[in-house]
Amino acid sequence: MRKAVLVTGASSGVGLALCKRLLEEDHELHLCLACRNRSKAEAVRAALLASHPLAEVSIVQVDVSDLQSVFRASQELRQRFQRLDYVYLNAGIMPNPQLNIKALFSGLFSRKVIHMFSTAEGLLTQEDQITADGLQEVFETNVFGHFILIQELAPLLCHSDSPSQLIWTSSRNARKSNFCLEDIQHSRGQEPYSSSKYAVDLLSVAVNRNFNSRGLYSSVVCPGTMVTNMTCGILPPFVWTLLMPIIWLLRFFANAFTLTPYNGTEALVWLFHQKPESLNPLTKYLSATTGFGSNYVMTQKYPEEEILGNSILS
Repeated sequence: MRKAVLVTGASSGVGLALCKRLLEEDHELHLCLACRNRSKAEAVRAALLASHPLAEVSIVQVDVSDLQSVFRASQELRQRFQRLDYVYLNAGIMPNPQLNIKALFSGLFSRKVIHMFSTAEGLLTQEDQITADGLQEVFETNVFGHFILIQELAPLLCHSDSPSQLIWTSSRNARKSNFCLEDIQHSRGQEPYSSSKYAVDLLSVAVNRNFNSRGLYSSVVCPGTMVTNMTCGILPPFVWTLLMPIIWLLRFFANAFTLTPYNGTEALVWLFHQKPESLNPLTKYLSATTGFGSNYVMTQKYPEEEILGNSILS
C-alpha cells in the first residue's frame, strides 16, 4: 500500500524541496500538496509527476490562516483518505521582517556573533496583523491553523496498529524569552515569529503526551538559515549578494547555514525513515551543512524542566 504524505506550504521553499526529495526516496508515494494557491499547486503537481510518473500526487486547497478553509480542507481529506502516514506541518509566515540595526552592530562586536547569525536571535522584528478570525496572523498561520488541522484529521492519524507522524517546521529562532502564556499570540511583542515557533515546540511535546497511546507521534525540525521567499525580503538583493561570501565562510564555524531549501530539508527527510516510537519527544532535529557543503542531522534536547513545567502542556 502506498504511504500517504500531506505537506502544507508545498508550492515553494522548504515545502517544495521536501516534496521533491520525498519522491526521490519513495517514488510510489501518495503525496498530497496542501497549498493556498491552487494554480501554483497545479504547476508543482505537473512538474513532480513529470519526474516521478509512478507517484500519486494530489492537491487540497487550504489556507491555515483561515479556519473555515482549514475545516473545509479537513472534511475533503477525510473523504479522500483512510489514513495519513505523515503530515508535514510546514506552512508559515514571517510578515514584514525588519532588521534591528542596533542589535546587529552590537552583536558584531560580541562573543555571540556566530550564534546571532545562526539563530537571528534579537535581529528580526515583524509587523503582525489580525486575521478575519480575530487572531494574530502569525500565531494562526504558524500554530493554531495547524493545531485545528490535526484535531480535525485525528481519525486519519490515530491508528494504534501502525503509527502516524507529525513533523513540524520550527526554528532555531524559537525562544522562551519571546513567549508568554499570558500573551500566547504575542500581540504585545515585536517577535511573533520566534514566539510562534516556541509555541510549536511546546505543542509537539503536548501531542506526544496526549496521542502517543493512540498511535500518533510528533517531532520538530529546524531547516536552518536559508535564502527563501520568506527571508529574501529582510535585506535588498544587492546586500544578500555582498553577504553570501561571508555566510559561506561562516559555515566553517556554524552548521546552521544550510542556505538552500534542498539542504534545509535534510532533517525532515531523515525523519521520514525513522520509527516515530523510537524518537525522543524532547528533542528537536536540526538540518545542518558543513563548510564543504555536506548535509547531516543534529539534535537539540529541550531543557526538560522548561518544557514540561509549562502549563500549555496541561
